[in-house]
Parts: sequence; structure tokens; C-alpha cells
Amino acid sequence: MTGHAHNHSHGTAGKPLKITLGIVILVMIAEIVGGFVSNSLSLLSDAGHMLTDVLAIVLSLAAMSLARRPATTRRTFGFYRAEIMAALANGIILVLVSLYIFYEAYQRFNNPPDVNSPVMLIVAVIGLVANLAGMLVLRRSSEGSLNVKAAFWHIIGDTLSSVGVIVAGVIILLTGWYIADPILAVVIGVIIIWGAFRIVKEAADVLLESVPGHVNFDEVADVIKSVPGVTDLHDVHIWTITSGIYALSAHVDIKDRMVSESAGVLAELNKVLEEHFNISHTTLQLECDSCPSGTTCKLPVADTHEQ
Repeated sequence: MTGHAHNHSHGTAGKPLKITLGIVILVMIAEIVGGFVSNSLSLLSDAGHMLTDVLAIVLSLAAMSLARRPATTRRTFGFYRAEIMAALANGIILVLVSLYIFYEAYQRFNNPPDVNSPVMLIVAVIGLVANLAGMLVLRRSSEGSLNVKAAFWHIIGDTLSSVGVIVAGVIILLTGWYIADPILAVVIGVIIIWGAFRIVKEAADVLLESVPGHVNFDEVADVIKSVPGVTDLHDVHIWTITSGIYALSAHVDIKDRMVSESAGVLAELNKVLEEHFNISHTTLQLECDSCPSGTTCKLPVADTHEQ
């Protein structure tokens, strides 16, 4: 016997991502122009970073579009996992960007470039303001979607890059110490790669069908056993379909009873699982010990005859 609570409402956050995409494209164009005008390798490198963000956000939007497609007889869960795959890809891109930053920092340690620091500062400040706006737009949406969280971390990386460029520009302007640029680049790269590993880990956990982070396996078992009529359970599996949509399958042992009464137990199980753990998709097989061989079942039978 199975019970399904098909509550798959899932905010796509498409509008915030589109707004952020427009912001990132404008900042990227400004940094490319500013980089050439000021001869600032840091600005041009940051523009390359922004280009990966553009690709990442486009990938996120495409994944969301796929996730809205209905389920088919071949893909019975639909395309929800497309968002997780996009988040994994974005996390890997962030790791690669961080490695590129480390490489560029190494090059600049060996040969710090001369730059026009005033132009560099102006463009970096514009980029910082724009990136802060992008963070505000995506912040709330990132809490409910791993895919949007990946895009959000891209914007955080851009914001930190802008701060780093500003700090480096000020130091270069005041002291002429060009080595400040690669030092700050390494700090930024470490912060970006830390966020990237978190996203990759979360996406991998979903794809490996690990128990969701907010769910304690033993607590789930205790809650199920607390439902009247349930005696035990086994073969329990708990996993994440996509961000905010959790599933559970289990064999649940119940006391011997009429089939019509079992429906009430199933309804109560679905209710407590959603209330306590936000698990909205369940597949529960109800089982009970069979009557001993050679005996007559003692289940009460309703009298349908009029007295």
C-alpha cells in the first residue's frame, strides 16, 4: 500500500536570477572597457570571472525551465534534478575560477603589472555597487534552492573581487606597492573555493540520495513508531528529490486490522512526516504479522444484517 503527498510546489526564483543576469552583464562590459583603458589586468581578470557568472546564471535559468516540465512515463519525477545538476556544474566552475585566480596571483607575484589606479578604482566601485544589488536580489531566493545558492555564491565572489580590486587600487595609488593585488587575489580565491566546495558537497549529497541535512534518521523512526497502530518499521530510505522536496519510502509494521482502518494509519503517517520533517512525498508499504496457521482470524467484522 502506498501513500503519496504530491506537494511539489517549488519556487523557481526566475525573476531574481534574470535581474541579476542583467546586472552582471553590465558590470562585465564596464570592467572589460575599464580594464583596457586603465591597463589593469585585475579588472580584465575579474571581467573573465564575470563571464563565468553569466554562463552560470544562464545555466541556472535553463535548469529551472527544465524543472517546470511535467513528469513523463520515462521520467516519473520530471526534471527536478536538473537544478541539482546545474548547481553541481556551477560549483565546479567556481572551483576552476578559484584555481585560475591562484594562477593569476602567482603570475603577478613574479611580475606585478603597472596600472592606472584611478580608473581601476572607479570601475571597481561601480562593480561593487552593482554586485551588492545582485546579492540583495538573490539572497532570499538562495535559501530555498541549491541552484540559486550556487548563483548567489558566484555573485558573492564577484563582490569580494570588487572589494579586493578597490583595496588593491587604494594601496597602489598611495604606495605604489603592486604586490598588494596578487595577495588580495589569493584571499578572494580561498573564500570563493570554500563556498564552491560547500555547493559541490550539497549537490553530491542530493545526487547520492543521502538523508537531507535537516532530517535525523532516528527521529523519523521514532515519530513513525509513535503513530497509533504502528509497531515497527524497516527498509527506510530518505532522500532529496530537489531543493525543498524530500521523499521517504519504508515498510511499516502495523497491528492486524481491517483494510479500511489502515487508510487512517497511512493518512496520519503522511501528516506527521510533513509536519515534523517537511517530507511531502512518501511511499509506505503497510505490513502486519499474519494470523497463526490453523487459527481463525479474530478481526471484528461489521454486521451488515438488520436485526
